[in-house]
Amino acid sequence: MSVDVDCVVVGAGVVGLAVARALAMSGREVIVVEASEAIGTGISSRNSEVIHAGIYYPGGSLKAQLCVEGKQRLYAYCEARGVSHQRLGKLIVATDEAQHLALQRLLEQGRQNGVDDLQWLDADQARALEPALSCVAALWSPSTGIVDSHGLMLALQGDAEAQGASLVFHTPLLSARCTDQGFELQMGGAEPMTLSCRELINCAGLSAPDVASRIAGLPAQHIPEARLCKGSYFSFSGRAPFRHLVYPAPESAGLGVHMTLDLGGQARFGPDVEWVDTVDYRVDPTRAEGFYEAIRRYWPGLPDNSLQPAYSGIRPKISGPGEAAADFRLSGPAEHGVPGLVNLFGIESPGLTSCLALAERAIQQLA
Repeated sequence: MSVDVDCVVVGAGVVGLAVARALAMSGREVIVVEASEAIGTGISSRNSEVIHAGIYYPGGSLKAQLCVEGKQRLYAYCEARGVSHQRLGKLIVATDEAQHLALQRLLEQGRQNGVDDLQWLDADQARALEPALSCVAALWSPSTGIVDSHGLMLALQGDAEAQGASLVFHTPLLSARCTDQGFELQMGGAEPMTLSCRELINCAGLSAPDVASRIAGLPAQHIPEARLCKGSYFSFSGRAPFRHLVYPAPESAGLGVHMTLDLGGQARFGPDVEWVDTVDYRVDPTRAEGFYEAIRRYWPGLPDNSLQPAYSGIRPKISGPGEAAADFRLSGPAEHGVPGLVNLFGIESPGLTSCLALAERAIQQLA
């Protein structure tokens, strides 16, 4: 079976769906191919579901630019499309003097990135917001929120399909080769087929480097090494201790074991940082010991035996332990020289927040 189409998007996570929506709205004929059985089965459904403000990322980075832009667009989109979300606000807390200095740097970084609503709180002001909190200072980020990630993906899928896009599941990309007209793709699954397209956008998340390696004609030096960084979450059995999101000062590979709330008001803690070699979503119950220690730095009242293993996710990093965190990498023809091809690498947090802005930037790479 052979099918000709304008664009193929590989991956039906939140970014792939946002890209498909934007392509379809531009008048292109789009097919989204997904190796698994449904939308968003990977990293898009295994995260904190936080709408980030754009505080943490280096000035001028894609993460900073697309998070700040994406946050505004995402809130507007959720309002327009009826996607469940809440603008809860977040406290980032310092629990000792060393973190106090880190928090001051974070305030400066956020303001440099265009996050203009951050407020510095002393310990008393922070406890006025959250009486159970222990800290020496905090940053208040009122524009941080939470979103129903699956509801968001359903809305993006609906928009894309309304504009004529098609989604096919159980359809892994086996290989691709460049042609004079674009690309010829060999697709696997129960009904293997050949797809021909003019434009190919790789939004495969954890598998993006592997997908890129299957494209004959793409120079290998333009494919980064995938580094897997696991984060486990634990649910809290009691009533949520805080009304807002609470984050410690950030760590080198993540944002620390923080407390988030789901849309039903249930508290969960995570993720931690665990570098792994393979994708395994099982949560090791023994990791709870490190959680209790980390959480009690800002919430000393955490009861014993109150955390239960919940779920885990894998950050699709393209930098390893001890290295500076890599930026989002949108690799288009201007970088690798292959017309019509865009690879999205290292789309970890704040990828969910940035999805609409990422989609627009990816399509700009095709021009």
